Amino acid sequence: MSKSDYSAISRLLHRLALQSKSIAEMSFDVESMLVKEKETVFSDRYIFISGLARSGTTMLMRYLYETGIFRSLTYQDMPFVLMPNTWKQLSHSAPATGFKERAHKDGIMVGFDSPEAFEEVFWRVFCGDQYILKDRLKLHTIDADVLAKFKTYVRNVLLSGEGPGQVRYLSKNNNNVLRFQYLQQCLPGSQIIIPFREPLQHAVSLLNQHKHFSKVQSKDKFSLDYMNWLGHFEFGLNQKSFDLDDEETFTAMAQYNKADINFWLLNWKNYYRYVNDQHPANSMFFNYEKFCLDPAGVLSRLFSELDIRASCTHLQPFTPPAKPAGQFDKRLLEECNAIYKLLEIKFDTWYNN
Repeated sequence: MSKSDYSAISRLLHRLALQSKSIAEMSFDVESMLVKEKETVFSDRYIFISGLARSGTTMLMRYLYETGIFRSLTYQDMPFVLMPNTWKQLSHSAPATGFKERAHKDGIMVGFDSPEAFEEVFWRVFCGDQYILKDRLKLHTIDADVLAKFKTYVRNVLLSGEGPGQVRYLSKNNNNVLRFQYLQQCLPGSQIIIPFREPLQHAVSLLNQHKHFSKVQSKDKFSLDYMNWLGHFEFGLNQKSFDLDDEETFTAMAQYNKADINFWLLNWKNYYRYVNDQHPANSMFFNYEKFCLDPAGVLSRLFSELDIRASCTHLQPFTPPAKPAGQFDKRLLEECNAIYKLLEIKFDTWYNN
């Protein structure tokens, strides 16, 4: 995301819609008041994809979205993502052409109809001061009023779908680890999918993205503001790690420069030790390496588990290129690998069932 991607008017519109909390709240209130119900009966089997960034979350979201039965926020919904129905009526539909590589420069192409992680705007607007701190993202409590608003928001997103086939809500939001239990409480029919990846190559990918976004954001303040508005703090100049009540690991991270691979290994350990121990009952773990070896088989099994009738037999195995890791703490990697083995067991519980 760079300044060159947007005209001056478009940048101004994004600031208007996303920077002001009061305007964002008002847009949600207006939407909730004006939206009209459809005859379509929606399913309460919502899907929330949430893992550490660079674990395959975008890839998984796209395969699910392509089945045609899900409604997810897309680039078409920007920048008024809290009023998808009203914004659709006010704006002109953008053409479904003109795909280009996303800001990550990782080969993933995006267009106006591509699903993306915009749900976090809701949480930032309604309770951001509880969990977004200067140096971290904290676990937070969510009161009944905000949970009721979120259920309304999910309904509004579903109502904004293009066709009767989009009857299930799909979200990719890596920050949802901060509120897993509340999602299960609020939407008991939902499923949380937690992708995980071999720790060393995962850490290398995070480090490389951190360097890339830091460089881009140092030259373009709009790019930095954009990520802050969306609640994306995974890497770059605004990087904030998850504080998951593990003071020892969080303190250890503070001892490393963010350009050090060990900082990102500790991020991996911090996140996946927590979800291994604290994941809610409606969670499923998704093994990135197993998927690469047999994408058709793993995805078919996942579709069956999620009651999705779609074919994915055309998918072929692929091998992600290994990137050099440089010097790293071998004992720290061993600790991460031990957690990875526990996650593999959790993956096997549903995959081999």
